[in-house]
Amino acid sequence: MTTPPPKAGTKGVPRAAREQQVLAAATEEFGRRGYEATTVAAIATRVGVTKPLLHHYFGSKQELYLACLNPVGDRLLHAIRTAMTEPASAARPTSLRVLHALFTALDGQREGWFVLYDATLPPDSEAARRAAYYRRAVDDLAATGTADLLRTAGSSDPLDADALAYAWRGLCTALVRWWVSHPDQSPDAMTQRCARLFAAGRTLLAEPSD
Repeated sequence: MTTPPPKAGTKGVPRAAREQQVLAAATEEFGRRGYEATTVAAIATRVGVTKPLLHHYFGSKQELYLACLNPVGDRLLHAIRTAMTEPASAARPTSLRVLHALFTALDGQREGWFVLYDATLPPDSEAARRAAYYRRAVDDLAATGTADLLRTAGSSDPLDADALAYAWRGLCTALVRWWVSHPDQSPDAMTQRCARLFAAGRTLLAEPSD
């Protein structure tokens, strides 16, 4: 049986291509404005389609959000897991491998991080539950990595590990927010910048106090 060609969207654009345009615009809108402040009408206007057509493609606003969230969440989890299972390297320790994987996974769709960490999702909604699933999975990976790091440094205090995992999530969010404001910075450039910042931090912490 021959698969029929994709139906064209408005202005002769194939439906598959138009859907990708919608998802790109919606990811940016959700990431920049948050779920609550984002409207389907604004996304439709950005892409140049009608609101009814967008609903025809994706259904409700929540379904559109999920269509943006799931690829970002899956991509991030795969990238971080892969980075954490790679053998340790003197040139790039695990923390930098994870950051490089995170930046690479988000490149071209940097606002996706804030789609995942959206505080305006409706409570008890499928959107909130799905985002929470991805956040827990990322947090679990961070907890494993930070606990391993602390054990290597001689600390077995679970509260130390919990505090460091919490700080790591905040650091990643701050770095991505800065990255969004500096679109010229590549994933490699960001990773190199983080290596310099970490080195500077170690130097500052090692300096004896007066």
